[in-house]
Amino acid sequence: MEEMSSTTTVETEAAPTPASIEELEAKMQLTGTVTRLELYGAFIDVGVGVNALVHISRLSTGHVNRVSDVLAVGDEVTLWIDKVDPEKKQIMVTLIEPLKVDWRDLENGQTYTGKITRLENYGAFVDIGAEREGLVHISEISHDYVKHPSEQINVGDEVQVQVLGFSKRKRRIDLSIKNLLEKPEAEEAVVYSRSEPAAESFEEEEFEEIPSAMEFAFRQAMGDESVDAINYGNRRKQSRKSRKRKRTRRDQDELLDRTLHYQGKN
Repeated sequence: MEEMSSTTTVETEAAPTPASIEELEAKMQLTGTVTRLELYGAFIDVGVGVNALVHISRLSTGHVNRVSDVLAVGDEVTLWIDKVDPEKKQIMVTLIEPLKVDWRDLENGQTYTGKITRLENYGAFVDIGAEREGLVHISEISHDYVKHPSEQINVGDEVQVQVLGFSKRKRRIDLSIKNLLEKPEAEEAVVYSRSEPAAESFEEEEFEEIPSAMEFAFRQAMGDESVDAINYGNRRKQSRKSRKRKRTRRDQDELLDRTLHYQGKN
C-alpha cells in the first residue's frame, strides 16, 4: 500500500490574462514575446491574436541607438499597454513603467497617498506617482502654526494629500495635508472667548460717555467743571468756524473788487 504524501501544494490564482484586444486597457501590465525587430521598434506577441508594437523611443528611459541593443527575437519582456484601438487592430506598448498619475488624470480636490521625499523651510515635497513631485506648502501641513515641516512630518512618511491646483506648463502640483485633517474645536472656542469680552467692554464705555439731556443740565446748574470744559470746547469750535467764514467772505469781496476794477478799465 502506497503511503500518501503529507505535502500539499497550494496553487495561487494568477490574474486573468486578456484573451482579446477588446479586454486590453491603458497602463495594463503584461508579459510578451518579441517576434520581430525593425529599425523603428519591435513587434511583441501579447497573446490576443494581434502583435503589439513598441517604438524605439519607448524601449528605455535612456537613449537607444538600435533596437537590437535592447531586444532580440524570442525575448520575454514585461510591458505596459500605452494605446489600443480594437477597430484598427492596433496595440502600442511601452517597456517603460508608466506614471500612476498623468497630468490628464489630475483634478482639484482629488486625494492621493504619497511619500514625502524632501523637506524645505517653505514646505514638503510628496511623490504621488506623477511626473513631478507635489509641493505641500508649510501653511498647508497643519491647522496649527508650523515653524518648520520637520515638526510635523519626516522624509519617508506616507501621507494623505489633496490636490489644490496644478499646472502642466509650469510642471507644478500644489497639495494640502491640512484639508484632510479635522479642524480642532478648541481653536474656535478660543477665538470666541477672546472676542466676546471686548465687545461687552466697548458697549459699556460707549454708554458711559454719553450723558442724558437732564444730567447735562443738572451738571451745568451745579457748576460741573466738565460741563464748562465742554462749553469751552464748543465755543472754540464756533470761533474757528466764524473766522473761516470771515476769511471766505473777505476773499470773495477781494475777488469781486478786482473783477469790477478790470471791467471799469475796459
